[in-house]
Order: sequence, then C-alpha cells, then structure tokens
Amino acid sequence: MARQLDEQIVGRFPVGQRLRVLDVGMGQGTQALRLARAGHQVTGLEQDPTMIAAARESLAGEPEGIRERMRIIEGDGRDTGVHFLPGSFDVVLCHGVLMYVEEPDPLLAGLARMLAQGGLLSLLVRNGDALAIRPGLSGDWAGALAAFDTTAYRNRLGLDVRADRLKDLTSTLAGIGAPLHAWYGVRVFTDTAADGAEIPADVETLLAVEEKAGRTDPYRGVAALLHLCGVRG
Repeated sequence: MARQLDEQIVGRFPVGQRLRVLDVGMGQGTQALRLARAGHQVTGLEQDPTMIAAARESLAGEPEGIRERMRIIEGDGRDTGVHFLPGSFDVVLCHGVLMYVEEPDPLLAGLARMLAQGGLLSLLVRNGDALAIRPGLSGDWAGALAAFDTTAYRNRLGLDVRADRLKDLTSTLAGIGAPLHAWYGVRVFTDTAADGAEIPADVETLLAVEEKAGRTDPYRGVAALLHLCGVRG
C-alpha cells in the first residue's frame, strides 16, 4: 500500500514539494512517520490513547527534524472541521477506519473538505465484494455462503464491523467532489497468513507479486482490502 500511495503522490505533485498530510485514524503512526521521514509536514489524528502513546513513543526516537515535521492530535475523524480549516491539506489518509464507522458518508465528506484543490484522498477499506474469500479458503463453507449477501463481518479482533463495495465508494467519492482516480487491491494472496507468521526469506518477491496482483484484473477485485485514491476536483 505504501508503494501504491507513493506512486500516486509522485504522479500528482512536483518532486521535492513538501506536502501537508493529514492521517485520520493514524493508529500507531506507521504511514504518518514514513511520510514525515520523506520530508512532508504530517498531522496525525487518533482517538485511541494506546495508539497515541505508541505513536508518540516511535516519534520520540526520531531525529529532531522529523519530530518537528509531525504533530499528533487526539480526536475523532468525524470532527475534522473542529480542528482544521477547509482546504488545509494536500493529502488526506484514512486507512483502516471506515470499517468501524456505521455511516461513512459524513466522514468522507468531511475529509474531502480538508483537501486543497487537486489534493489526494487515500482510503484503505475492507473489500465488500470479496468477503467470501477468507472463510472459503479456510474451509468455513457456511461462513462463505453467508458472506455473499452482506457487507457485515467479524474481524480478527472479534469485532463486528462492515465492508465497503467499490461501486458504492466510487459513487460516494464522485458525490463529495473527490472522484475516484485510481484503485488497487491489497492482500490478494497473503490475507490468510496467520497473525505473527514469520516473514519469509523471499519477502521482496512476495511483495512484488502482491504489488503486481494489486493493480491487475481480475486479481485486485478479490483482494481482502481495497486502496482507493480520489482527487479533489
């Protein structure tokens, strides 16, 4: 996903431009820190105190220049208008958040308002068109059968959450003024890997396969996750 995001950034903004980035639901700050290291000015918005503590700990170990380029704000992604003015950011990330939001449209509309003209909105969502793949590959036939007609599922944390369909999000992004520019699949072949599985010796080849599949039909359409990139018109 990081490679996909970098591809979109490089293709949209001048080389060397210091971008204003907002990471909504930044978690432990993996992407936020990566972009701060690349020279961008990054704001991370997160409401989970545990995640905020982890992000602050990671940030504390970075050189001063990187620490100065990143700030962390405690808050809900649905309240971006409380913290920021419209058009304040060139790039807005919302990765792994929508599945926890019952009504995502107001959140997405708020994120689009945060973008400057031509800005990039990056979403990572659970693929509602492929929910039967994971239970099917694990031999859970009843679970696979039930997954065809729903966007609800139980994640690996045991939480009841929801997925999004590409068609629906394409329509939503057009409606909020940030139409879909590109989309990718994420975790095409590796979704069934066990948590904590050992990283294989040929990990670079694995990543190359996943990257290729994530941009190639029909493989990307059955990925566990979808990475959608909208552009503010």
